[in-house]
Amino acid sequence: MYHDTDPSIPHVRVIGGLSLHYGGRRMALPPGSHRLLAYLALHPAGVDRRSAAGVLWPTVDDARAAGNLRSALWRLQQVGCPLVRAEQTTLGIREVVETDLARFESWAGRVLSGSATPEDLAVDPGSIADLELLPGWYDDWVLTVRERLHLRRVHALEELSLLLRRSGRPSAAVEAVHVAVQAEPLRESGQRALIEAHQAAGNWAVARQQFDAFRRILRREIGVEPSAELTAVATAPRRRLAVPLPRQGR
Repeated sequence: MYHDTDPSIPHVRVIGGLSLHYGGRRMALPPGSHRLLAYLALHPAGVDRRSAAGVLWPTVDDARAAGNLRSALWRLQQVGCPLVRAEQTTLGIREVVETDLARFESWAGRVLSGSATPEDLAVDPGSIADLELLPGWYDDWVLTVRERLHLRRVHALEELSLLLRRSGRPSAAVEAVHVAVQAEPLRESGQRALIEAHQAAGNWAVARQQFDAFRRILRREIGVEPSAELTAVATAPRRRLAVPLPRQGR
């Protein structure tokens, strides 16, 4: 999802790891500035300076935390491109700065609101499969956003599959929702979307196999059956073709 990034605009990546890109190259981040940049990228609306200091340096007193924040901010200001909007009581990423998290959120928002563009529908689901936020970071403020990103990704892929199916692209719909099902195999909404996409593609036997596999997983993992609604969808008789197939010659 990075191919059309304007190199003249600072771009902060937090998906797959923290990095800064500007002028067509990756910029070196000064030691001691990484956590502040990541925190601001995850909170694009801005943060209270005192709260940010307490979250980022929770094991020291307020005065020391405030000093650490000022030091990290000074280091970020030496990078060579405009990154941080610093005011007396608040901090934030400058509006000119792009983040991959914001780009994903914008894409997901359009898909989920029904305002997706043709370009949005053409996104490669594989590029969304491994959107792990700041891998190796285990701060509470990272884990909270990471879980939200995971759920939003799954929900958006399910909706993308529905939009693709409605636009007459069932194979692409299968590919999109398959990524969601791999991420959340016990989520029934994803399983239903995958089964319906297989049916739309004419693969009714595969759809039934998917349902049977899901039913086995549910029984084994949590001891329940699929809902009556999903069962009805998966076991519905195959629809007849509107135009009969030509007879084969003997």
